Amino acid sequence: MNIALVQSHLLWENPGANRKMFSEKFEGISEDVDLIILPEMFTTGFTMNPQHIDASEGMKTVEWMQSEAQKHNSALVGSLAFQEKGRFYNRLYFVDPDGNHSFYDKRHTFTLAGEDKVYHRGGKKTLHEYKGFRFFPLICYDLRFPVWSRNTDDYDVLIYVANWPKPRINAWDALLKARAIENMAYCIGVNRIGLDGDGYEYSGHSAVYDVLGNQLAYSNKEEIVYATLSKEHIQTTRKKLRFLEDRDEFTLK
Repeated sequence: MNIALVQSHLLWENPGANRKMFSEKFEGISEDVDLIILPEMFTTGFTMNPQHIDASEGMKTVEWMQSEAQKHNSALVGSLAFQEKGRFYNRLYFVDPDGNHSFYDKRHTFTLAGEDKVYHRGGKKTLHEYKGFRFFPLICYDLRFPVWSRNTDDYDVLIYVANWPKPRINAWDALLKARAIENMAYCIGVNRIGLDGDGYEYSGHSAVYDVLGNQLAYSNKEEIVYATLSKEHIQTTRKKLRFLEDRDEFTLK
């Protein structure tokens, strides 16, 4: 499976302009890509003022994702500030080319920025099957909590979409690699770049790691990053190194 990581700046609290920007970026993506991944809150930046965004923008973005996925014959993944029944969610959508989609609401809302006071916390994992791969998509701060991502569901690929700031980027680098190794799964991290509307700086470091923690792709500038995922690599490595069979059993409350 061929994937494209879109590491981009984001226009502050402007969904329409961000959708237009990403539509233009997609035109430069090679035709054989099966999956395109965008950063966290790719239509607004990491805003704590979602009330400034019209409530209709959430579904407009989902419909845009469906249209772009069909146009490019590639699945799309990214999170957005989504309003539903008077509540705000940091909600990730995984949209297939045929329009089928699933969503995941961020479980670990970022208390340091007050996200927990603005966005309703999710409590349900979402696994999405696409082209023979089993994906487990998560969002930014979730990366710091290994119990939530522990591979008890036999997934193949972890995805983290993020707005991870430059001062703590070393943690991002280390934890992406660790999640790949401990879960014997591909681990993909897609971060943004540039300054946001609150003055925070982002340095990218979007990356892809294989089942053994080898880095397959990396970037610290605004660009589209490509990588290829192999089902055979997963199966062969897990068969040879049966570490997942020795994992601890537990349940989450």
